[in-house]
Amino acid sequence: MQIQCKALTFTVSSISAKPKLPFRSSITLPAWRQPTLPSFRSSKSLALRRCIRNCSTPNQEELVVVDGVNGNRSEVIDVGVENAISAVEVEEEGKKGDDLANQSIWGQMKEIVMFTGPAAGLWLCGPLMSLIDTAVIGQGSSLELAALGPATVVCDYLCYTFMFLSVATSNLVATSLARQDKNEVQHQISILLFIGLACGVMMMVFTRLFGSWALTAFTGAKNAEIVPAANTYVQIRGLAWPAVLIGWVAQSASLGMKDSWGPLKALAVASAINGVGDVVLCTFLGYGIAGAAWATMVSQVVAAYMMMDALNKKGYSAFSLSVPSPSELLMIFGLAAPVFITMMSKVLFYTLLVYFATSMGTSVIAAHQVLLQTYTMCTVWGEPLSQTAQSFMPELLFGINRNLPKARMLLKSLVIIGATLGIVVGTIGTAIPWLFPGIFTHDKAVTFQMHTVIIPYFLALSITPSTHSLEGTLLAGRDLRYISLSMTGCFAVGGLVVMLLTNGGFGLRGCWYALVGFQWARFFLALVRLLSRDGVLYSEDTSRYAEKVKAA
Repeated sequence: MQIQCKALTFTVSSISAKPKLPFRSSITLPAWRQPTLPSFRSSKSLALRRCIRNCSTPNQEELVVVDGVNGNRSEVIDVGVENAISAVEVEEEGKKGDDLANQSIWGQMKEIVMFTGPAAGLWLCGPLMSLIDTAVIGQGSSLELAALGPATVVCDYLCYTFMFLSVATSNLVATSLARQDKNEVQHQISILLFIGLACGVMMMVFTRLFGSWALTAFTGAKNAEIVPAANTYVQIRGLAWPAVLIGWVAQSASLGMKDSWGPLKALAVASAINGVGDVVLCTFLGYGIAGAAWATMVSQVVAAYMMMDALNKKGYSAFSLSVPSPSELLMIFGLAAPVFITMMSKVLFYTLLVYFATSMGTSVIAAHQVLLQTYTMCTVWGEPLSQTAQSFMPELLFGINRNLPKARMLLKSLVIIGATLGIVVGTIGTAIPWLFPGIFTHDKAVTFQMHTVIIPYFLALSITPSTHSLEGTLLAGRDLRYISLSMTGCFAVGGLVVMLLTNGGFGLRGCWYALVGFQWARFFLALVRLLSRDGVLYSEDTSRYAEKVKAA
């Protein structure tokens, strides 16, 4: 782009990663050979001043060139500076989305894999840490292994109830970037960082005051012997609550900017710290479950710091907090409430499984803990497919170049990848507790209980990635009411089924067959909605969905 003004030529180069000004440029003066003119930012011989005036359109600005020597006004040029900068930003931010939409189905699948691979770090970090704890602790004590069951419910499952922060952050950041308003992006990040910090401090205080009571109420009087060990783990992990939620906001902001490498780096470093810490503190120093908790807590803090540092390198301040106004809180609540209901339904159902398994004895609790941790570790591989749908679908559903056939083809690619991933992950995830139970425990009673639920374990695991693809598309289409109601219905019916099966004498198998029904019901409900003529992929009436996008 060139802007000519008399003898001056302004050559605007591409926008740098961290410009101090809206754009960087060089100035040459062809008519002069000596002296050499200083750079654009110099004010000794020439100054360039932007004067914003009332223009005919809100996006126009007047660029005023002023002679730096005598202060005389040389020329006034009416240019759409914002439009020029915005066009470059839109091209950079939307390049991946446009390329993905215009590719063939096999090209789409390749691009999806390239995006979702690094993005898996966001969801793998927590379950991987808990899985490492399970593997290390299981080598020493079956009692402490059983204590990890209710302890991880308090630490990990309660953490998932704040997933609305992640969804709200990625949505608001993406919306602000689409408006080419970086100040608004920073403001949204600052607000959500404050909310994350407030929620983290609240949960840290709750864990400190009511952690033991919650564990006692959850495990019941029959399993009082595991409460002290579980409480030790919970109290240490609880110290990381503020860092965990702030890290989630920073991670989600990076994903909203289509950066999926930050979570991958955080995963690698945090997992290494957790693994080494577990081995040193538990195996060599003999700290047991307390050592595992300290290793996990430190690794979570390091991961959060890495996410904040990655955000700072993008030109935003991850250490700037802003107290939200009542209207901003209401806006965030309107976006997050359906997501919160959805997440709570899933968390409560998994909590019910642990609750009923807890009443069946120590060996059953320990077996369920191993299976549930490996299951969670495997299912999170499907979460990046949901993130891909939320990142790339909105442009095809609500953008200027709205194209429903391409949106349906993108969903087809996601479902194919999800089905393939489900079979692969399901096979590997099932083989580990079936063929290599010694990784987690040497107790034969625990191993026997694990082997009784291998079939429902595979059936529940294999369908999960495809379900994530479908539910991510519903979230991208802002069909929030349907997905929250359907998830609530699955929880209500699934809870009734697990209660009937366990009371009917089916034991741990009853819990896992109830999970099979829960997962497959989610899949079919989401599929039926998306294939419906009133669904977001077919309906030409986008007013009810577009209003939610505009409000957000």
